[in-house]
This record gives sequence, C-alpha cells and structure tokens, in this order.
Amino acid sequence: MALPRGRATYKKKDGVLTLTDDRNALIWTPMPATGPPTVSLALENIMNLQQTPDGSPKVILRVIEKPKPTAEEGAAPQQFLFQFTSPSNARSEANAIRDLLSQLLAAARENDPSVPKPVGQPAANGDGASAAMSFASTVNAKPAPPKWFDDGVLQADTELQQSLMKNDQSLAQTYGDALALRPSSIPDAAFNAQFWSTRVGRLRAHAIELNQKKGAYNVLSTIKPRTEDGQFKLSISSEQITMILQQHPLVRRIYNENVPKLTESEFWSRFFLSKLSKKLRGERVTENDNADVIFDRYLEADNSLNFATRIAAAQKVPHIINLEANEENQGGFKGGNRKDVEMRPRTNIPIIKTLNSLSEKIMANVAPSDVDPSATDGLVDDTHTFGELTLRDLRGDTEASRIILNVKEQNKFFANQDSQSDEAKIYEKQDPSEVLFEVHADLETLDDDGSGGIDLHKGIGVDDDSDSDAETKKPPHVGSHTARKQAQDQILEGMRKKRSETHGVFHLGGGASQEDPSPMSIPPDIAQRCFLTNATTSEFLKQFWSAFMSGDPERTQELAYYAESLRRSAERIDVLATEAEKIRQQVIIRRKDEIKEHYARTRKKLRWQPPTGGKDSVLALFEATMTGLDTALALYASALGARGRK
Repeated sequence: MALPRGRATYKKKDGVLTLTDDRNALIWTPMPATGPPTVSLALENIMNLQQTPDGSPKVILRVIEKPKPTAEEGAAPQQFLFQFTSPSNARSEANAIRDLLSQLLAAARENDPSVPKPVGQPAANGDGASAAMSFASTVNAKPAPPKWFDDGVLQADTELQQSLMKNDQSLAQTYGDALALRPSSIPDAAFNAQFWSTRVGRLRAHAIELNQKKGAYNVLSTIKPRTEDGQFKLSISSEQITMILQQHPLVRRIYNENVPKLTESEFWSRFFLSKLSKKLRGERVTENDNADVIFDRYLEADNSLNFATRIAAAQKVPHIINLEANEENQGGFKGGNRKDVEMRPRTNIPIIKTLNSLSEKIMANVAPSDVDPSATDGLVDDTHTFGELTLRDLRGDTEASRIILNVKEQNKFFANQDSQSDEAKIYEKQDPSEVLFEVHADLETLDDDGSGGIDLHKGIGVDDDSDSDAETKKPPHVGSHTARKQAQDQILEGMRKKRSETHGVFHLGGGASQEDPSPMSIPPDIAQRCFLTNATTSEFLKQFWSAFMSGDPERTQELAYYAESLRRSAERIDVLATEAEKIRQQVIIRRKDEIKEHYARTRKKLRWQPPTGGKDSVLALFEATMTGLDTALALYASALGARGRK
C-alpha cells in the first residue's frame, strides 16, 4: 500500500508532507521534494493530532511533539502546523495522512506497557483497529463544557442547591415554607424539579462563583523581609516559592544549581538581600547594595529562558497587531524623535522592562477573551481581528432599508367614521367675529402690573392676602384659594400614601408621629409573615402557571394540587388580615382608655386619629397577589368546566 502524500506549507514554505518508508516518522520536505527532509517527527514523540473541521476553508494539520529529554522540567511541547494547499483534494490528502497517523499512534500505545489499559475491554482484533478508531474519534473531539452550561445538571446538583441556600437565607426560608405547604401527593423529587426550574439562573451564577479561582500576581512585591533585634526575618510560604519559580525562570535555574549546596532558608535569605532581587522587583540597583557572590553572577542573565507561553506557542498572534513582526518587516526605527528619558533602557532602573516581562508571564497562561472558543487553536484568521479593530465611528449612517407598503383606496378605511368631533361641531356653529370681540373685551379688563405688563394673579382672581374665599363670596374658579388648597391636599395625600406603603408611619395621640419600619403601619411580626406568605404564594403561582400552560394531560392531577394550594394561600392571607385587625383593635381600645384617664385627670380632650395597619392594610398590601390568585383560580375553574362539558 502506497504511503499518503500531500502538498503542505510549513512556515510559509511549500513542501510535501508524508511518512518514511518504515512508517516510524512524519517528514516534511521543501519543494521540489528531492532533497533531505527538514522536519522529521518520530511517531514515538508525537503527543497529539488536531485538524480543522470539515467546514473550515483552511485545511491545517497540527502535530504536537513531546518535550525533548534534555529540556527543563515544565517546558511546553513543540507544535508544528502544516497547511495543505492542493487546489482539488487538500481535504482528502489531509484525512489520509491523519487516519494513518492515528492508526499507527494507537497501535504504538496499545503495545506500550507504560500506558494503562481499561480492564475488561480488550481490542476487537490483534492489529489494534478498535483502539485506532477510538483515538481517531478523539482527534477532533472538543472538551466537555462546564457543568454550569447544562440546565439539567444544575437542577440535579443537590450540593450546589444546598450551598446556594446557605448563602441566601431568604431563599432557604422560601424553600422550607413551600416544602411544608405542598400537597402530600407531590413527591419530593417532583417538587425540587419544579422549584429549581425557575431558579436555574441563580444556580448557574452560584456555580460560576464557586469555580472562580485567584489568578497569578506579582509575588515578589508582596514579600517584605524585615530586621528585628538585629536578626533577619523572612516569612514565605510554599505557594509563594512555587509562584516565584514559575514567574522567574532565572531564579529556578539558580535554585537548581545551588540547592542543596545551600539550605532552603539560606538560599532565600541571601536572594532577598541580593541585587538580583531588587532588579527582579524593578527597583533601582546601586553600588551600595549588598554584594553576593552567587546571585551577582546572574545580574545580566536572561529571565525568560525556556519560558513557554500559550501566546507564542499557539502561533495565533494576528499580523495586524504583531508589533515585533511589523518592526522586523520595516527594518526597525531609523528616524523620528529621541525617546523620552524614562523610556530609554537603563541598567540600574529596569522598572519598565521588568514590569512588562512580568505582566507577559502572568498573562501567558490566561485564556484569551478575544478568540472564538469553538475555533481550533492557532487557526484564527486575521480578518476577524481586522474587523474588531475597524473604526466604526468614522463610517456614515447606514441608509434605512424599509419595505414600502402601498395601500389602495385609503379613504374607504374612514368611510364609516365621523370626520368631526363633538367639540369641532360646537366651534363650527360659533361666529368668529363674536368670539374675537369677547376675547378683546376680556383683555381690556385685565389689570396692569405697573411696568407695562399684565397682572395675571388679579386676572384670574388670586388674592394672596386672603385666607378664605367665603368672605368675598366669589364663585370657585382656577387660581382661587379653595382650588389651590385642594390641589395641595391632594399632592400631600399622595405623598403620605406612598410613604406609608414603603416606610410606614404610625400616628400616635397628640399629633405626634413615630417611624415604623413595617409597610402601611402593619405590626412588624405580621409584616414579616406577610413577606413569607407572599413569597410562598408567588412560588405556588409559578408552579401553577407552569403546569397550566404546559397543556400536558398527564399533569392534570398535579394542576389540581396547585389549585388547591392557591386556595389555601388565599385563606392564609385572610387569616393574616384578621390577626392584624385584632392587634389594631387592641391598640385602639388601649389608646381610648388612656384618653379617658387623661380627660378624667385634666379635663382636657386629646385629638387622636385611629391607627392603620389592620385588615384593610393587609389586603391592600396583597392586592396584586390576590388579583393573581383570583385570575388563576377563575381560569382553572373555567378550564375545568369546559373539560366537564366535553
């Protein structure tokens, strides 16, 4: 069987991609493919394969090679991108090479004793075909999405639900009340499913909150050595040491070369007192700083050696924003103004270079937010980046594209309607000359304000010095004292009503008032029970409408249970109103006794207004809820009657 071959480019150079005759290596040879291969990847060193989906316009095969044995621990694997360029059958060539590689890699893993194998699942045949199929099926497989994207998983996660209710006491109390008041015929599983089906958003937000982790930070800036009583004190944890070694490859290199020659405590003590520590912090290094034989040798060493980043490894920095590539393409900056003194490189003040390098290392392993997560890594087109950077504000307004609707004989739509209103008919009967004469006569009767203008107050009959209109015997009109007093009373009454609904004002005798945090002056304990009853009733209304609007005949019995729960909710509201009225009557009786005692003692009457917060206040508070209950029960009775007639 002939080995598959395909025309492919590697690093923008044309060539041919195929396998060696012994099928032990994948090779790429530049055109005209007559010389030795420049890329040779042994199959035993290949970790994984990735290929663009079938619908992608580009056909690219990505080969990931294991780190070499000589590489340092933690080094990133090397990646090779081959883009197939055949104008007619690029996809078929890529699939042939990928399928053969998948079979060979699966067979090698099947015969590798170091690879663990599942128990009780032997291969279908001796040549490892089933393993090859399994490996090929996972080549383009996408990772499983997090659990917070699946509504079913969230509704079935009892631990997540318990955690949410621990953080939200009001939700836990609503759940407990609804569970206690549910019909006995509804099982717990069905109740939980219905309860959490309307709160999937809160479960998802809580799951995301629990899975958030603290990211990397500049750990060197948080460690502050100190000296107490002439002794050097340093407090550092193992997590901080791990982060230092990850963010600064140079420190990891020095650590590997000098420990265990130096003890752990001695190494870190000398490091934080050295010039290298100040340089890595971005601080000014002076000649008066402590000299150290070991660390001073690495002052000019590179701190990014063998540092792997996802940004550079993925090779998906678009050319339009690749500053390094653009500078290289232009041949560097040969003209222009001289850089500012703070931007010029100085050996003793490496603050800018240090911070930029550290920021790159911290952000190296952070998933990019401007890349489509569904796209294959490293295969992002520059056109997407160009579209994001387009200055849309400089574009002109897009011309509206509307559909013109032409209606014929539009006058027929108004044939049956009267063209004139009643007011227009009255005006039609009036004589314009007479109307103008009356208007001019009224204008001549207006009083002058002394400055050539008109006194509008006197014109409409406003007398600010008068306390009453009864003495003048004037008919009521706009601007009169009575009309303004009524408008003021109406505005103040609306303000009092709104305040009583939100904050509550409980009036006592003698005209004094005392603030009450409960709404509409309802007693606090009754108000708290009203809040819980309203939350429970709202929950039953949600479940009722969910079952009622589903139209599922199998949920008829469940719907009957919810209708009965709504009736009980109405009864509970009536009980709360009755209890609130009892408390109000007790307050009234007690206050009347106090007024009688005060009158018997002083012979003076007290003005007192009976308090609110009784039955009427509770029913007013539940007005919207009661309307919802009545509507739901009426529709249920109507639907039940229509079903009985059928």
